[in-house]
Amino acid sequence: HVQLVESGGGSVQAGGSLRLSCAASSTTFNTYCMGWIRQVPGKDREGVAVMGPRGGNANYAASVKGRFSISQDSASNALYLQMDNLKPEDTAMYYCVAQRWHGGACISLGPSTFSEWGQGTQVTVS
Repeated sequence: HVQLVESGGGSVQAGGSLRLSCAASSTTFNTYCMGWIRQVPGKDREGVAVMGPRGGNANYAASVKGRFSISQDSASNALYLQMDNLKPEDTAMYYCVAQRWHGGACISLGPSTFSEWGQGTQVTVS
């Protein structure tokens, strides 16, 4: 079982920025595809970004491409989601997610791809 702990959510005005963090073990970053999923109550979950092991390839949803950036810091065992130029439609609960890597690029943003989930952190843009 992989433990994922998010932090960094909050409230911000449109056009502002937030950085979400996800703490995990070092082995997770070496052997898992990791990403971020968001959900608004009453709506389907939406894949936001995914990254390969050891900071490999990244893939983004069209709705956030150019505004959000996913990254890893192996020294601190943390996954980040830098969110710039935030819009009200970015308001959601954001979950850090992981799926064991089986080779190849980590591309899928489908929520069902990921077996490991954090508890979520709320982002509100007004």
